[in-house]
Formats: sequence, C-alpha cells, structure tokens
Amino acid sequence: MKSPEIHFRKAEKEDRDAIWKIIQQSIERRRLDGSSQWQNGYPNLSTVESDIEKKFGYVLTIDDTIAVYVALIFNDEPAYSTIEGAWLTNGEFVVIHRVAVSEQFAGQGLVKKLFDYIEDFVKSEHVSSIKVDTNYDNTAMLKILESKGYTYCGEVYLQGGVRKAFEKVLM
Repeated sequence: MKSPEIHFRKAEKEDRDAIWKIIQQSIERRRLDGSSQWQNGYPNLSTVESDIEKKFGYVLTIDDTIAVYVALIFNDEPAYSTIEGAWLTNGEFVVIHRVAVSEQFAGQGLVKKLFDYIEDFVKSEHVSSIKVDTNYDNTAMLKILESKGYTYCGEVYLQGGVRKAFEKVLM
C-alpha cells in the first residue's frame, strides 16, 4: 500500500468552498465540545475569502484533497501588542490562526503534522518565532501546543474573549 501524498501549499481561490466546508465542520465540532470558541459568526466565508486574497490561507492536502486549513500571518496581530504576561521575543513572527481539520481526516494527527510543515516554512522565510492563541476550553489544541514545545506566555484578547497565548522560538 503506497503512503498518501501530503503537501503544504498556499490556498487558491478554487479552494474556497472546500475550506469553508472544513471551517463549518470545525465550528460545529467546537459547539458539540461545549466550547464558546467560533460560536459568534467568526470565522465566516468572508474571513476565508480575505485569507485567500491576502495570501494568508494555507492548506495541507492528502492525495490532493484538502485535509487541514490554516491562516499564517506575518508580523501582524494587533491583539498581540497587548499581552497580560510576556512574549519570549520581540522580533519578526508568524501568527497561526484558524486551524481547521476536515471531518474526513479528523483524529489522524494531521494538526501535529501541519505544525511541522508550518515550522519548516517559517524557518525557510528566516523568521524565528511563531505565536498562536487558543480558547481556554480548546483542549485538543492546548495538548498539541504542549506536545510541539510551545511556551505559554499569558493572555491576549481577541474577538471579545480572553485567549491563552503561546510562542515557540525556532532559531
């Protein structure tokens, strides 16, 4: 049995509907888990369109099927300028937002794999730090961040809510 072909690439306009479907599945999964994250109309279809247009959107594909979506934003997250706590670094960074896994691929460890691809990509861009936040009740993401060596730095405020903020220094 041949192993699946996995690729990490920028999202394209024609990926929009598949990405939106995956985000809708993730919104529902967060709701079923009893989380308040993503339950207020964000992210939405225009978020996806904006991510693609601004070249923030990336996908992890398995045999050409989109399995995971993520937004990667270089040096720009206004909410991160104010943190209750302290970031590890003050230089250039990449922010990870809107990680969403297709139901078809859920439970296969793909977000951990995604983080490996992101880290390699960020290093290739000569950026030494990744920052990310998540909801207090997103236990799946909290476990992934811990397993991938992210350091808890404090709290930030996004979309009217408090988020746990993490950073990983790559170089």
